[in-house]
Amino acid sequence: MSWFQKTLTLPASSRGSYLITDTITSALPELANYRVGLLTLFIQHTSCALSLNENWDSDVRADMSDALDRIVPEDRKHAGLYRHDAEGTDDMPAHVKSSLVGVTVTVPIVEGRLGLGTWQGIWYLEFRRARHTRKVVATIQGELKA
Repeated sequence: MSWFQKTLTLPASSRGSYLITDTITSALPELANYRVGLLTLFIQHTSCALSLNENWDSDVRADMSDALDRIVPEDRKHAGLYRHDAEGTDDMPAHVKSSLVGVTVTVPIVEGRLGLGTWQGIWYLEFRRARHTRKVVATIQGELKA
């Protein structure tokens, strides 16, 4: 059993849902060393999230962002909807969305590659309007190739 860990920096992005599978695999050439294992990604922030979802049609990412905005609206029209607004009206909704979607994803490693399904990709969802640079801790656990 072997372990490997690296912290990655995602490109600065504003509100939206971004496909980052290629960013992750490019930053982790070490994946190729593993016959079988797990890649766990953990985003070190409370106002964004990681998810596994559609990797082909970018409309799905836009629709997801829109759906989350409907589920957890900003406090622009309903003064007092949230108590916490230390960093603006998008601050507390970002924390709620992060909790709903989650801050980790785990993907199997199969013969040195991510074992994603045909239409699956790794998403980074940014919930703040301002551009933020985010850190992701990538942890690989598995059996190395012989």
